[in-house]
Amino acid sequence: MATDLASDLVVRRPEGLYCPAGDFHIDPWRPVARAVITHAHADHARTGHGHYLCAAPGEGVLRVRMGDISLQTLAYGEVLDIHGVKVSLHPAGHVLGSAQVRLEHGGQVWVVSGDYKTEPDRTCAAFEPVRCDVFITECTFGLPIYRWRPSQDVFDEINAWWQGNVAAGRPSLLLGYSFGKAQRLLAGVDARIGPIVVHAAVEPLNVAYREAGVALPPTLRFSEVKDKSLWPQALVLAPPSAARGPMSRALHQASDAMASGWMQLRGARRRAGLDRGFVLSDHADWPGLVSAIAATGAQRVIVTHGQENVLVRWLQQQGLQAETMATDYGDESANDGVVAADAPPHSPVQQAP
Repeated sequence: MATDLASDLVVRRPEGLYCPAGDFHIDPWRPVARAVITHAHADHARTGHGHYLCAAPGEGVLRVRMGDISLQTLAYGEVLDIHGVKVSLHPAGHVLGSAQVRLEHGGQVWVVSGDYKTEPDRTCAAFEPVRCDVFITECTFGLPIYRWRPSQDVFDEINAWWQGNVAAGRPSLLLGYSFGKAQRLLAGVDARIGPIVVHAAVEPLNVAYREAGVALPPTLRFSEVKDKSLWPQALVLAPPSAARGPMSRALHQASDAMASGWMQLRGARRRAGLDRGFVLSDHADWPGLVSAIAATGAQRVIVTHGQENVLVRWLQQQGLQAETMATDYGDESANDGVVAADAPPHSPVQQAP
């Protein structure tokens, strides 16, 4: 669909999403002078930018992942004027510190969603709809087949699986992404069942979550466990790459599982060679996408990274101006070393829910 790029507040450049009026980028995938970051996953927060801006709750995790950077933070809802563009950040409900970027300039209001989910999550601020003229939305799970069950039901399943493994005298190896998913799992499982052990990639992020005021149960690093009698009672949290590493070999009698939205796909668990798959995603499902878009009141919707065409067609049928925008987002699993086998069939990119 043709658009008037001269008046657009956000356009696509080789470096990423760019706001010409404010002369800054949003989640750029190549080095730029000024970057507004929606959240600290590897596909949205990359190294090499001159200056970073993020939501204040995300400072700790961003520094864990990015190291020594020039970083400015904004409280949710606080307004910063950048060359006449009023910029504010609003909760996206995806992971700790995740934000939607609201831009106001020349009588227009645009919102760039980043990644988001609409179900409440005790490890991050809940998604807040932001009224706008134009909404740039992700659609990682942009098909009507994706409809999540309440997360507490999933946690009950995970707890029952863990308890069953304890009764059988075998460790429980639960795979989930180091940032966001691991902490959500920690906050949701019943820590009274047994000790919780985490991969080395997970614990630094746990520390950042705790420092941000998020309550997580006590955890042990895998390398700290010397008493092998602990393993039959333990829940071990690790990134998907650990399924093929030293940790997996050390826990060769473990029951293994993965927590991911992709576990809803028939055959995904079988291809990964797992005992169990728990459907738990940090992205909006189809009803979540539809309700979030409607709540913005936007008449123009730009859809990116996911099953774009299906959502665009549906939005057009509802009378909205809808179009796609190609981005380099989607592989937020990069820091976890996930291989293509962990992605769903026919996925344009690896997705890390």
